[in-house]
Amino acid sequence: MEAHQERVPSLFIVTPVLFLVGLLLFVTLRHGHKELSILCFLVFSVGGCARVWSRLSLSGIRYTSRLEREKVFPGQKVILHVEVENAKFLPVWLRMSVPVDANHFFASGDRSFLRESGLLWYQRVLFQWELTPRRRGVHRVGPPRMKVGDLLGFFPREKEAQKFSHLIVYPRLVPLKSLSLPRHDFFGVPGAKSPVMDPVYMVGTRDYQQWQPARYIHWKATARHGRLQEKIFEPTGKEKVLLVVEVDQFEKGKEEAGFERTLEVAASVAVRLDRMGHAVGLATNGAVTGGGPAVVPVGRNPHQISAVLELLARLQMKSEEDILTVLRRGIRLPWGASCVHFSFEQGPTTLAVSNYLRRRKTPALFMVCRPLSHGIENGGEVRGNVHSLQDICREETIRP
Repeated sequence: MEAHQERVPSLFIVTPVLFLVGLLLFVTLRHGHKELSILCFLVFSVGGCARVWSRLSLSGIRYTSRLEREKVFPGQKVILHVEVENAKFLPVWLRMSVPVDANHFFASGDRSFLRESGLLWYQRVLFQWELTPRRRGVHRVGPPRMKVGDLLGFFPREKEAQKFSHLIVYPRLVPLKSLSLPRHDFFGVPGAKSPVMDPVYMVGTRDYQQWQPARYIHWKATARHGRLQEKIFEPTGKEKVLLVVEVDQFEKGKEEAGFERTLEVAASVAVRLDRMGHAVGLATNGAVTGGGPAVVPVGRNPHQISAVLELLARLQMKSEEDILTVLRRGIRLPWGASCVHFSFEQGPTTLAVSNYLRRRKTPALFMVCRPLSHGIENGGEVRGNVHSLQDICREETIRP
């Protein structure tokens, strides 16, 4: 945001100048200079009226601000709307500004995020700014700051809103090569008759059958229909994939560029799997902006991919706990799930995750930002496919 230089709207409201005008008024009255006395009196009158006008200007001023969209990808444009209403008979002068970090946004048009206008009685005015986020994260927009006063702007009074907006910017999606994931086909193909039901895929509801387990009861549908309803599951051979992002190595090496590139690849993999109809989940040991869980359980629903992308957007390059602790405590992997693990390079933690998944008979694919040619220092071998990000990213998307 460009700095706006405040300036005095008139020298006649400065205290030393007013003192000199008052002294001049006394002299002119004493010596009988009528015209000069009237001029000095007018200066005092205008200043006094403007001060009273300014004191009344804040009353009846209402304003709201909103973002056109709250979740976008880098490079997508979003409109910021600020509406101000003067709900009184007295017209006012208005200056509206919105604090925005220019390091996180491109702005077209008015880059200062500042507008001035006059508001007549019971008039509304709408300000709009077009913002283009340039990087992933949760960015604060606002709160709007407003200055109102007399129409001459002699004595502005400032008011700041208590509410500000948050813009969630997902990681950038990058083109990927074909990706082959290890998979389990325990339940057959979708629609096939099978005695085993996959609890990840619910295709509908029906009247509850008394021999079915109580955990299959769909309580929301029951309340809607007025009788017990149960979930209908579909036998499926579709993938169930857990994405794991390990933050430790990025934090220790201060590899911010590699961290952002890894999140872009993880987001792109999640979107591709979702478009293919697969169930996707996410687990990480990084800190989350705004708090909340660092785990999205594996599942498939209309809001699943949005939850995964939002967690990636909120993820910080700061480790909260060991990734194995997260997997053991916060993840309940469905039967037949596979795992894609993202880290900076192979290391002891990667080996520990590999052994943990192997004991659970969970096939895994390990994606590293910087592969090591000499292997893991502490010995051992990662049980699973190990690839670098360059192996699945197209060449034009690989950045140094």
